[in-house]
Parts: sequence; structure tokens; C-alpha cells
Amino acid sequence: MNINYEYYRIFYYVAKYGSMTEVLCNNQPNISRTIRLLEHALGCTLLVRSNRGILLTPEGEQLFAHVKIAVEQLMSAEAELQLSSGLLNGVVTVGTSETALHMVLLPALNAFKSQYPGVQIRIRSHLTTPALESVKNGLVDFAVVVTHNPVEKPLSAHPVFTFRDILIGGPAYAQLRQSPVSLAELSGLPLICLGENTVTYDLYEHFYHSHQLPFRPELEAATSDQVLPMIRNNLGIGFLPKLYAREALDKQEIFQLSLTEPLPVRQVSIVENERCPLSRAARELKKYCCHVADPDKSGPHNNSISL
Repeated sequence: MNINYEYYRIFYYVAKYGSMTEVLCNNQPNISRTIRLLEHALGCTLLVRSNRGILLTPEGEQLFAHVKIAVEQLMSAEAELQLSSGLLNGVVTVGTSETALHMVLLPALNAFKSQYPGVQIRIRSHLTTPALESVKNGLVDFAVVVTHNPVEKPLSAHPVFTFRDILIGGPAYAQLRQSPVSLAELSGLPLICLGENTVTYDLYEHFYHSHQLPFRPELEAATSDQVLPMIRNNLGIGFLPKLYAREALDKQEIFQLSLTEPLPVRQVSIVENERCPLSRAARELKKYCCHVADPDKSGPHNNSISL
């Protein structure tokens, strides 16, 4: 049975207020005609006139019990969407890995919250793989992560920019700045890296193995923030995004080393679930993330590699 929703909406108001003209912006003949069409489609009488006004028949009472729920739910949904579409409020939940948080999400949130202060942001900090699982399971609206492998359906990845880490060492390794060194020459030095089961560990394990070299970090850190102090204190060399190292480099607490082999390319991506449409607020925040400038470059956002 294909009955126009407008028939039910008019029936709802007439039944609720007992009047043919209350609330509705319509005239009585048109309303009466609509009610007759609905009664004809359903094959029963829904309303009767009396000295007390318009009354519901038993069939009308039965229908109104269902129509009331449906119409009021739709009105409530419309009100929520109007608020959300105006970005006056709402909630966006974002999964992120540590590096992507610093490189993309924090700068994006700074700009987004100044424009839309009423939107509540929930950050779920994960390693990359758990962050992707959160997107797949619908626990977050989208994730901002550093990836180097394609994602699988129903996930889709939208690149923000690509970059390469830099190789750094503390004062004890300053002499290595004189000329580029090979990965083989570095293999005898203590290496500091994030721990196993991280995308960074997997990336550099593959990088070393691709050059027929063993990958045996001397120290494994839990977070990227822990790598820099270890390097500063001469516990070894390591690879970090330049964003983490810039201040210490400027103060000459650490030194950038040149490697003869090009370091692997890394990519900051926004990952979402194609089966779960984003809310207006989430779409807007995603847009801000997409336009964050590469922190290793001056100038506007671009997708070129930061060497």
C-alpha cells in the first residue's frame, strides 16, 4: 500500500487538535479531502464530527497510536538534523595514531573549533591497525593515521600528504654529519625505534630487509615522543618525522644525518567506512584535515614528498 506521507501528517494534526485548521497551513476543504482520500485508501472511517468537535473512531484511535510515534520521531530527527546541518552542535569521534595526531589532527582541530565551537570532539588514540579496526566497526566516524599499505574494503583512504622521516643522532654521533652514510654502515650502531606491532616498526623492518640487512633495534619505545629524548641522550640513532625533531635540531641538541639510500615514503591518510555516511560535522572536520599544510613545508597543502 503506497499512501502519501502527507495524508498521515494531516491526519496526525487533525486527530491531535480535533480541528481541521489548527496548526496546518491549509484550508478546511483541502484537509477534508485529504482525510477522505486516506479513509478510502485504508477502507475505513477514521474521524467523525460531533458537538464536541472531531472525534476518532476506534479505527482512527488505532491508526493514530502508530502515526503519532512515526510523525513525532520524524519531527525530532528533522530538528536534530537542522541543528547538526548548521554545525551548532553535534559530536564527532575520530581515531588517530600518534604521528597523525600531531601532524594533521591537532592543527585541523585548532582551526575547526574556532569556527564551530559547539561541536564536541572525541579523540580515540590508537596504533594505526586498531584505529582502522575502529573505523571498520563503526566506533569512530573516521581515522587520521599514517599508512604505507592500501586499506581493504569497506574502508577507503584519502591521502592528506606524503613525507619521509629523517635520520637523527645525538652529540655522540655528530661526526656522522660530515658525509652521507649507507644503511649498512649504520647497521652496527644502536638503533631506537617504536616497538613491534606498530606500523613504524613494520615499515623499517621491511626497509632493512629490502637491503639484505638485519633489523635489530637496540631500544624500542612505546611512543614517538619517547624516541627523541633517547636520541638526545646518545642512546642511539633513530628515524622520526621532522616535526618531532625540529626544535631539538634548531637548538643543536641533535643532528640530522644523511643516508645514501632514500628512506621509505610514508603517508598521512583519512580513512573512513564507505558503509557509514558521515554526519555534516564529521564531513566538515574531514575537510579541515584534508587542507592541513605539510608541516615539513612552508606554503599551502600539497601532496609532494618532503625529503
